[in-house]
Parts: sequence; structure tokens; C-alpha cells
Amino acid sequence: MAGFETTSTTMSFCLHELAVNPDIQRRLQEEIDSTLLEYGGKITYEAIQKMEYLDRVVSETLRKYPPVSILSRKCTLDYTIPGTNVRLDKGTRVIIPVFAIQRDSRYYSEPEQFDPERFTEENKAQRHNCTYLPFGEGPRICIGMRFGLQQTKLGLVTLLSKFQFSACSKTDNPPRLDPKALVTASISGAWLRINLRPPTTSGH
Repeated sequence: MAGFETTSTTMSFCLHELAVNPDIQRRLQEEIDSTLLEYGGKITYEAIQKMEYLDRVVSETLRKYPPVSILSRKCTLDYTIPGTNVRLDKGTRVIIPVFAIQRDSRYYSEPEQFDPERFTEENKAQRHNCTYLPFGEGPRICIGMRFGLQQTKLGLVTLLSKFQFSACSKTDNPPRLDPKALVTASISGAWLRINLRPPTTSGH
């Protein structure tokens, strides 16, 4: 589940957002086309790592639709939360509401809007790193984070280099999320119109 369901749902939500935000999709495809042209039309590890806008788009998708909406942790030491009288005893279980934090307007203005510019280096530096937790943080951070990101980006580049995505009559916007799903998912699934793109000079 951790290696496949989370990746497929992230790709689905990303393609949905690109379909309803055609300007963002166009800018991402321009980056994909130019990078693949530079790498002889081959989708390599190095080519994907060079795609900065792709990284922002995936990061914004994971902000808006974190695959795991809450994290469960257990205190290993007695701890008083700084600036408060709240004491957490060793052994206390703590629930961290990832979904709520990542859609909190105190950290992300207009949180329902899909905006990859939130993840420029300058904008990231203005936020506390624990306001973005799709993979957790600290010593218990997701061990498969790099693999999951690479797999997601590979899938998106493969699809977006060949196809154009747009909304159709069955597209739910915004997606209605399933409150019972273990991994964040849309109740109605991902319905999009897919059209073949004309060949580019990169050969895709």
C-alpha cells in the first residue's frame, strides 16, 4: 500500500489539478519538453531531477492531498510544549492532523487554491518545516520518500509528455474526498478527458 496506493492517488490528484488549471499544465509540459529535448528524448533520473517546476507541482499536490491525513506518534520522553503549560508524559500517544495543518490559512494563504509557487525556495524558507508533513518528519520520516517521489514524477512525466488532460462532465471539482478511506481518495474517482498531444521535437 505504502509504495503503490499512495503514488497512484497522488498522480490522480495531480492530474486532476492540472486538468482544471490548464495554465499550470502548459507551463509544466513546457518544462518537460525542453528538458527531454536536452536529454535526447530519454526520461532519465537526471532529467527528472532537473525539473524544478515538476517538483513544485508534486509538492503542492501533496500539500493539498496528503496521502495519509493524520500521523500517530508516541512520546519517548516527558515533554512540555514550549510557551504552554501542556505536559506530555512519556508513553503518551499524539495524533498530528496533517491534512488540517496543510490547509491552514495561517501557513498557506487561500489553502484551497492550487499554487505550486508556494514551494519556491524563498517561500519554503518563510514557513516552519513542520507545516508540510506528507511524509512525516524527524527520525520516523517515511523511509520510502525518495522512492515515492521519483515514482510519482516518472509517471507524470511519461503521461504529460504524451497526453493533454482536461475536465469532462464527470469531473468533480473540487474532488469529494472519502471520509472513510485509509489513504486520501476521491469518492467518485478521477474522471478526466485525455487527448494525445502532437509530437514534440524531443520525440515524445
